[in-house]
Amino acid sequence: MSDYIKQLKTLVITQLKGYKIRDKSASVFQLIKDNNVVATIKDQGEFIIVTIANKDYKYDKWYTKPEHLAKVIVNYFKSK
Repeated sequence: MSDYIKQLKTLVITQLKGYKIRDKSASVFQLIKDNNVVATIKDQGEFIIVTIANKDYKYDKWYTKPEHLAKVIVNYFKSK
């Protein structure tokens, strides 16, 4: 598992109450709420792909630190 994914998982799950993490592989995890998959996060080498509501959002790992991407994800789901 990449350090980026490890950090991202920790940051997201500690800030989102009522959500769970499901590991799909070493480079993919899902964010679960009420037994529904609400987001899938994949590490694809140079990029992190966040899939929410069948839309992919691509983040360059060199420009987007885990703590910044975690903030984006947390803010999105807290606004729901």
